[in-house]
Amino acid sequence: MTKTLAFVLYPGITPLDLVGPLQVLSALAQIDTSFEVVVVGQDLTPQDTDTPLKLTPSHTFRQVTVPFALIVPGGTEPTFAAMADEPLLSWIRKAAQTAEVVGSVCTGSLILGAAGLLDGRQATTHWGFRDLLAKFGATPVAERWVQDGPVLTAAGVSAGIDMALHLVERLAGEQTARTVQLFIEYDPQPPLGGIDWQSADLDFFKPHARAMLESALADHPALLTRLTA
Repeated sequence: MTKTLAFVLYPGITPLDLVGPLQVLSALAQIDTSFEVVVVGQDLTPQDTDTPLKLTPSHTFRQVTVPFALIVPGGTEPTFAAMADEPLLSWIRKAAQTAEVVGSVCTGSLILGAAGLLDGRQATTHWGFRDLLAKFGATPVAERWVQDGPVLTAAGVSAGIDMALHLVERLAGEQTARTVQLFIEYDPQPPLGGIDWQSADLDFFKPHARAMLESALADHPALLTRLTA
């Protein structure tokens, strides 16, 4: 039986949130044909991202109703607006009822939270917005990815690649995950070295985060109050 791995596309996402893990899981599907990878959206219209690149779904929500796994990418202001997108939230809630994996990358976890899927669970997201997870009943965790039951959340942007490799190992074993990593030559060696997390100034970032929330949710005061109170 084919296991469908569905990536959710909505306007304004950060492309790497989707494309990074999409490439990993597409490699899995090439190795193991019991998996298929799709990108689902409200319709097949090309969607804006937070770069000049547009992305187009391969399937609509109506065409994919019971995925084996779903993964929700994140972004900035458009993602906050998506927290109030009821057709999107409705599809996620329904798909999550039977999915064995309910995943997110970066602030995509806030959409899972808005859909009511994080209550009582550990979760992570981009460091600048991690505190918002508690507003949805989740326990924020500062990890590259977090597994809590069927829910698998990744931290910011590039963490989605790590999460996807973890998922490949879980679904198909260590050797397959190592093969996928080799296929895509994922061997991070940033020219400036690793991140100095002690230098991340959350207090400086908070006003910018609040401004994005206020802009995105101006027409949804109840949700805005929940996230900023």
